[in-house]
Amino acid sequence: MNNINLWTSSEHALSYLGKADKIPHRTEGEAVLLSQVPKTVKRILDLGTGDGRLLALLKIDRPQMQSVAIDFSPTMLEAVKTRFAEDKTVEIITHNLDEPLPDVGLFDAIVSSFAIHHLSHKRKLSLYTEVFKNLNPGGIFCNLEHVASPTPALHEKFLKEIGTLPENDDPSNKLLDVETQLQWLIKIGFIDVDCYWKWLELALLIGVKDKIPDPRLLR
Repeated sequence: MNNINLWTSSEHALSYLGKADKIPHRTEGEAVLLSQVPKTVKRILDLGTGDGRLLALLKIDRPQMQSVAIDFSPTMLEAVKTRFAEDKTVEIITHNLDEPLPDVGLFDAIVSSFAIHHLSHKRKLSLYTEVFKNLNPGGIFCNLEHVASPTPALHEKFLKEIGTLPENDDPSNKLLDVETQLQWLIKIGFIDVDCYWKWLELALLIGVKDKIPDPRLLR
């Protein structure tokens, strides 16, 4: 597992922002995510918020919600602060997801968009556990994510579809298959766990924290 993470580089972050709107089928995955987050949520956490794109989409139908946006890239933080400069309902926190989540309280929804795949697999699992603990009963976790292809050929197909070459593959990526991540969510205690949408290496993984605590988790 590599330890490379280029996201402190402004050049890398700006390059991504320039391509983000052109990622094929991205809006389809975002639309499914938006449809699954209740419009009644009062508090939401966005992990690896980037320029705040997903949070802004969520706020269209949920203007009343309080939100916390976390990122560590200086370029992304500057962009999200500019986007929400006049919005007092958004709190922006500088934090590297490689480290345990800060004490930010409980949320009705926790979301992430193309961020968690930059973490080591061990950290992915521990972060999912932290997400579960930070959700209110009945809360939802939605991770729109870049996942591993089952075969090298399918990975090359994905790269071709997004207009890049294997030699230009992002070395910060630490991709993991859908099935492993869904099993993790189930073992942590999430219910209604599934891949709610998928196109090649783009997938929406969702789990809900049961309103009735699992007795196993109280021991």
